[in-house]
Amino acid sequence: MSLRKSIEIDPVSLNVQIHNLWKNQWLLLTSGDFNTGHFNTMTVAWGSLGMMWNKPFAMVVVRPSRYTFDFMNQYPDFTLTAFPKEFHKDLSYLGKVSGRDEDKIAQTRLHPCAARIIGSPVFQEAELAIECRKTYWNDFLPDHFLDPTVRAVHEPKNIHRMYFGEIIHIEGDEKFISTAK
Repeated sequence: MSLRKSIEIDPVSLNVQIHNLWKNQWLLLTSGDFNTGHFNTMTVAWGSLGMMWNKPFAMVVVRPSRYTFDFMNQYPDFTLTAFPKEFHKDLSYLGKVSGRDEDKIAQTRLHPCAARIIGSPVFQEAELAIECRKTYWNDFLPDHFLDPTVRAVHEPKNIHRMYFGEIIHIEGDEKFISTAK
């Protein structure tokens, strides 16, 4: 992997403004096999990072209508990558266009590259790359949404599936390392 100014980051030392990362910076969710070239990516703005089952985890959600859904179900792992602001237009494009219809990555300034441990790729231009091995999935159940505003963002037949992945490797810029002891 050849990330910009990349160093290994222990999950305990990861320091991100979590709401800003998901809501404003966004992330690319990528699943598949870099070596065969069979992978897809999409921009995600919903998810979480934390601790579950005594393991550091990332949780993402994907609708069945998304092309990435097929990859998330077929492959055992996924990556989350964050980018500097200069790539916001690229991430916007990758969130709007389907990989079913075109080689959408080729239309951006991003370059996939091999991750350190798993088969799903990361991107050379990323400033943060989180490698995850899937540990759990489940579909949201419409009757379980207690807040009507949350229920309103879900189409009845296109309900998100959530995927939990154990974080097994993180690389990124030094700015993502906590200096607190």
